[in-house]
Amino acid sequence: MNQLFDVSTTSRNMVSKFLSGYNLDQLNTIPEGFSNNLIWNIGHIIVSQQLLVYKLSGLPMMVSDELVEKYKKGTKPEHIATQAEVDEIKSLLFETIQQTKVDYDNKIFKNYMEYTTSTGDHVLRNAEDAMAFSNFHEGLHIGIMMSIRKFI
Repeated sequence: MNQLFDVSTTSRNMVSKFLSGYNLDQLNTIPEGFSNNLIWNIGHIIVSQQLLVYKLSGLPMMVSDELVEKYKKGTKPEHIATQAEVDEIKSLLFETIQQTKVDYDNKIFKNYMEYTTSTGDHVLRNAEDAMAFSNFHEGLHIGIMMSIRKFI
């Protein structure tokens, strides 16, 4: 499980460079041909990890219902993220992974509601499966973000 957390931390380090390397307007820009922007992708990976690991384990999430509604699967940017929202997302980027590791080490993930991912061929049966899939999912969104940055 330590390797999953190491991969997640590496992923989040890559994502943090987008937050520090682009201004608010750039983070909110949706380039032609794309359906989302950098900040949506970042918020989405945070919210998705929380939903997959915590909500499906029947545990309270570290993200607000408001963030979930803005960034969950099936949403798209329908608002301009404020600097305050970007700052909140920035603070959650590492806090969520660090707390997940603490909670995993404290063995709080006891139950899990089995979930078939949108790819259709991944069935998540526990928090470990959820973290592994979350890492894969984050990699996909980092790829999208790398494409978006070429156009902003």
